[in-house]
Amino acid sequence: QVQLVEFGGGLVQAGGSLRVPCAASGRPFSSYAMGWFRQAPGKEREFVAAISRSGGSTSYADSVKGRFTISRDNTKNTVYLQMNSLKPEDTAVYYCAAAWGITWDSTPASSYYYRDWGQGTQVTVSS
Repeated sequence: QVQLVEFGGGLVQAGGSLRVPCAASGRPFSSYAMGWFRQAPGKEREFVAAISRSGGSTSYADSVKGRFTISRDNTKNTVYLQMNSLKPEDTAVYYCAAAWGITWDSTPASSYYYRDWGQGTQVTVSS
């Protein structure tokens, strides 16, 4: 099992930036792909971004492509979500998640592949 803790959420104005880290522990960090998901009030949880075990491959939801960047530091057991040009519709609870048994360069977008989840961090974008 992997323990995940997100931090760094908060309130930001539209057009601003925020960087959200997620620290992992419990298994060798490079043994799992990492993803970010979000859930807005009254909506289902949706995929935001994923990064492969190596860090060499990434994928993004169309709604955040070009504005968000996912990265990982395997020496610090941490994955990051850099969010730029934030919009009010980005307001949500953001969750990081770990996917095991994934090939080296896979970036799964479906929550089906993610076994462990953080508790979430609130990101609120004001207009």
